[in-house]
Amino acid sequence: MFVVIFGRPACPFCVRAKSLAESLENAGAIEGHRYVDIQAEGITKADLEKTIGQPVHTVPQIFVDQTHVGGFTEFDQYVRANALMGASV
Repeated sequence: MFVVIFGRPACPFCVRAKSLAESLENAGAIEGHRYVDIQAEGITKADLEKTIGQPVHTVPQIFVDQTHVGGFTEFDQYVRANALMGASV
């Protein structure tokens, strides 16, 4: 399982999503993750909308194995629902 997080600097939910992905990777629950700084990469919300297929109002936007999960809250729910962190969550 590979996680891709599209975010921007100084976004608290982006920081939390990145931290959660790092914890999952360190625990061996996912194969890896990539954090994409949309500002540094020149990616706009319109670009993300084309990829996701729906309006994007906030970041982060998170994908698990190329499937759009949503923002941090949805990612956290996904982790819990799939017991990716086990008893440590």
